[in-house]
Amino acid sequence: MGIRFILMVNKQGQTRLAQYYEWLTLEERRALEGEIVRKCLARTEQQCSFVEHRNYKIVYRRYASLFFLVGVDNDENELAILEFIHLLVETMDRHFGNVCELDIMFHLEKAHFMLEEMVMNGCIVETSKSNILSPIQLMDKLS
Repeated sequence: MGIRFILMVNKQGQTRLAQYYEWLTLEERRALEGEIVRKCLARTEQQCSFVEHRNYKIVYRRYASLFFLVGVDNDENELAILEFIHLLVETMDRHFGNVCELDIMFHLEKAHFMLEEMVMNGCIVETSKSNILSPIQLMDKLS
């Protein structure tokens, strides 16, 4: 399948966005998020951005006050996922102008919509920033 989940977490470990591409109960999600967030936030900047946890490979990157964590299958290419995270941040930067935690909190539906344009059923389906943002810009014009 590829991508199993995408999390955006602040430096205090609070989840600001969570998108899952496999079914997990709320208790399983809460436990998984807690374990992964603690593990990733405890790492130093000198350590690599890949962590194995349970049956997932976690690829993460910190941008300003947000951590972007992507859980993938063990056979997924880590560098491709790092590039996906960078594309996601660049796309959000283009729309919000230097994306920050508050942008995610106050425009959660737009952040989810961007993810839905980029990823379908755990597979990356769109990488063009203009194609990702055009429906959102159209909705902005209508409102």
